[in-house]
Amino acid sequence: MYPSDISDKEWKTIEPYFEPKKTGRPRKHSIRTIINAIRYMMRTGCQWRQLPKDFPPWKTVYSCNSRLKKSGIWQEIHDFLVKKVREMIGKNKTPSVDTVGLVIAAEVHSASIQDRDSALNLFAQAKCKVPTLRKFFADQGYIGKLQNRCLLETGCLLTIAKKIVDTGFQVIPKRWIVERTFAWLSNFRRMSKDYEHSPLTSKTNIFFNMITIMLHKLAHS
Repeated sequence: MYPSDISDKEWKTIEPYFEPKKTGRPRKHSIRTIINAIRYMMRTGCQWRQLPKDFPPWKTVYSCNSRLKKSGIWQEIHDFLVKKVREMIGKNKTPSVDTVGLVIAAEVHSASIQDRDSALNLFAQAKCKVPTLRKFFADQGYIGKLQNRCLLETGCLLTIAKKIVDTGFQVIPKRWIVERTFAWLSNFRRMSKDYEHSPLTSKTNIFFNMITIMLHKLAHS
């Protein structure tokens, strides 16, 4: 047992997504054990080859993680848990404004692309998931023509969160919500630096670790 292992209560919440297939060979390793290995890697930041020997072989964990990533199941579970957490704290399941700090959509791209150039794709994803969205908040790096394009293409206002005064540290209104979520994710050492070659892997890691965070919230509510 490791501190990163999924608890019985947490597992019960997502177990229906991993019902064994009625046909084909039975699993040699339980999916729960595989998930525990992935959670260990995410929490500690270790290399796949450095997984402790009491987990399934690292190649088995790696290949299973790859299949799950490509299937989109982590994003499906993530979106389900967002609704569960919002219900738990008394929020509407489909928010018009999310001040809880949960992830609605994520976009990961190569360093050769500027954040502002991929922002519209992110806005479109969020709008598709939550049609009631009316406003996005961003920092000053997104000011300019993007605001007009956002309104034209999504029907949403792009509001720039600005500092109240020009000097000294301050918590910027609205922006702190995003920074708090980044802080949650930074507790997973695998997320402290982007080691991944594939943007899909980096994006999936965000959803996987947010699942861990939300399962903990639900289990301890």
